[in-house]
Amino acid sequence: MFRVSILIALLSLISVSAFAQQADTTAAAAKQKADTTAAAAAVVAPAAAAAVVAPAAVAPPQTTPPPPPAAAAPASQPGPKKVYYGGTLGLSMGDYFRISVTPFVGYKLKPFLHIGGKATYEYIEDSRYSEKMTSSSYGGSIFSRLMPQRNIYLHAEYAYINYEHGVSELETDRYWVPFLYVGGGLVKPIGLNASAYVEVLVDVLQDDKSPYEDWAPFISAGVGVGF
Repeated sequence: MFRVSILIALLSLISVSAFAQQADTTAAAAKQKADTTAAAAAVVAPAAAAAVVAPAAVAPPQTTPPPPPAAAAPASQPGPKKVYYGGTLGLSMGDYFRISVTPFVGYKLKPFLHIGGKATYEYIEDSRYSEKMTSSSYGGSIFSRLMPQRNIYLHAEYAYINYEHGVSELETDRYWVPFLYVGGGLVKPIGLNASAYVEVLVDVLQDDKSPYEDWAPFISAGVGVGF
């Protein structure tokens, strides 16, 4: 009986020792787990703090968009044309009949001051002699015009004309005659850029070889474009 009691006591002691050992093992495992969790928390905490403390990404500075290109300046309007051209029909009546065709070109130095040049061809019938003579002439001239008003002008022109002169029924001769015409004219617009005009001129040189009567007026009419 005593042996049984000792055996039971030994079994009880072994059980208590095993339980205590198991408790110690469980406590050690719990402590190790707690230490591991704390270490992990210590590692994570700085990263989280860094994530919180890290400055936010700085947005790129807003740049002002460049202003739109300035609109191109409108092309300057062309000024009035300075070159004009046209033609004149000349006519002299009487014993010395003359008809002439004279194209010309002019240039506007100023709106009121023009210069230009002419080319001339004439057909002539001279009845001042017993036999009527026919001939032709050609030449050129330079002129200037002063326009005190838009529809009125004063005119001066130097001309040099080559005339055919009949020496006999079978023979002719040619010679040059200078003229200095002065006078004026009237202008009337007849279209968008065209004008008609008539002018009266007088030769003030009165050269001895001139085929015209002394101080006979020269009346001509013509049309100009841009005049």
